[in-house]
Amino acid sequence: MRIIYMGTPHFAVPALEMLLERKYHVVAVVTATDKLGGRGGKQVLQSAVKQYAVSRGLKVLQPGNLKSPEFVAQLRELAADLQIVVAFRMLPRVVWEMPRLGTMNLHGSLLPKYRGAAPINWAIMRGEAETGVTSFLLKHEIDTGDMILQRRLPIGEHETAGHLHDRMMHLGAEVVLDSVRLIESERYHLIPQPTKGITKAPKLHTDTCEIDFAQPTATVYNFVRGLSPYPTAWTTLDNKKLKVYQARPVAESLPAGVPGSYRTDGRSYLQVATADGYLELQEIQLSGKRKMSVRDFLNGYEITTAMS
Repeated sequence: MRIIYMGTPHFAVPALEMLLERKYHVVAVVTATDKLGGRGGKQVLQSAVKQYAVSRGLKVLQPGNLKSPEFVAQLRELAADLQIVVAFRMLPRVVWEMPRLGTMNLHGSLLPKYRGAAPINWAIMRGEAETGVTSFLLKHEIDTGDMILQRRLPIGEHETAGHLHDRMMHLGAEVVLDSVRLIESERYHLIPQPTKGITKAPKLHTDTCEIDFAQPTATVYNFVRGLSPYPTAWTTLDNKKLKVYQARPVAESLPAGVPGSYRTDGRSYLQVATADGYLELQEIQLSGKRKMSVRDFLNGYEITTAMS
């Protein structure tokens, strides 16, 4: 079976690695174009998938336009039986319908819940106790294709999006391998996605990551851990952006405060009032400074105005 693998970030590497270890014939890898970045913006940055693919001697394609005649012709020449998509871009129909066995996608949720670009983040932000991964065959509407496999994964009470991402990455690799085996056998049954329970997980932007301390403590806490370490929840302090990477609900009963106001001893703790309690900030980064613990931050910084 001839496979074309499509992916970009580190999340997509373990599944590719697992396929190669099982001697599947990956005829090419499609990934994002190189970018300039690093110090001075002059360093060429390659995707994690490209770096791994090159290390294994695989053919790498980096199309800027997925609809370009040149790229489509390259795919046709490769004559793949199956395409696998893990954390890549939305594909045009001319691409995903090309292989005889279809194009399989891995999605980081229990579809049809959390369709969209940020399922891991939104599952935690909404306080879910469970999530998972789903493999399905692509069709025109995003994340709506018939399912092949689905595996569940509990979400820890204090787990961040970063920790869940890493656990899900390895579970996802196993699901990709098992799904490929089923497709290869041609003895599998596609499962239509339920029409009930559909929720969205849209792409996150900076303006949607601002903390609203007028919400209950549990809601604010889920928001912070669901955005950690990226794209990161934030508020403002002394008119500067303050990113919050880690926090914890304050268990003890304290006098009510105006949401967004703070309590601190100036040395070891910084607590911010919510609608029904306080959230204690633990790891933060003020604009222009490095990420640090609150204790280290307070050791060299005097707060002069209220939080926002």
